Amino acid sequence: MRVVYLHGFASSPQSTKAQFFARKFAEASVAFEAPALDQGNFEKLTISGQMQVVESAVSRAAPSGEALVLMGSSLGGYLAALYAEQNPQRAARLILIAPAFQFVERWETRVSASELEQWKHKGWASVYHYGAKAEQRLGYQFLEDASKYPAVPDFHQRALILHGTEDPVVPYQVSYDFALAHAHTRLTLFKSGHELTDVLEDLWRETASFLEIAAPGVVS
Repeated sequence: MRVVYLHGFASSPQSTKAQFFARKFAEASVAFEAPALDQGNFEKLTISGQMQVVESAVSRAAPSGEALVLMGSSLGGYLAALYAEQNPQRAARLILIAPAFQFVERWETRVSASELEQWKHKGWASVYHYGAKAEQRLGYQFLEDASKYPAVPDFHQRALILHGTEDPVVPYQVSYDFALAHAHTRLTLFKSGHELTDVLEDLWRETASFLEIAAPGVVS
């Protein structure tokens, strides 16, 4: 088994969840990779560019073309779903943590029309980058490029969605509606927010069970 983990927006492979799952999969002797999706250039970030990074990571993890497990958090969950839709032969199963479905629509409702216009006029906006722990520029091309992609990717592999019922960023109803319309998808809800860092062990138990991993402390 091979797992490729995709971190969230303005995050990094050093995030709490990425590092937690890296340790857990290592303990279970499962190959794990978490690429830096912005490749060190957050200002030029796009969905298209991140998809190229995902393709490279998948090729490294499974050079002979084997199917693997894609795991993603928030925007990384969206990317995992998008890759699975486009490459059904490469993604065997998916684990999506609060996937950012419909994120362009929600972004445009959270930001005023004048702020969007200013972002477009300047060409960039200041965004807090959790990986760098500092404000960084993000180019307007991010929103323009993202609008070319489906709001909710339609994949048909087996999937596990983990979502918090108190998520203020991505309402759990989005995941609920997706799971309701896709018999291959199982949704597990937690009394938690968007980050879900307070229920990490619960996330791992659900993940290990879904992947049928014989891991310490987990009954398969």
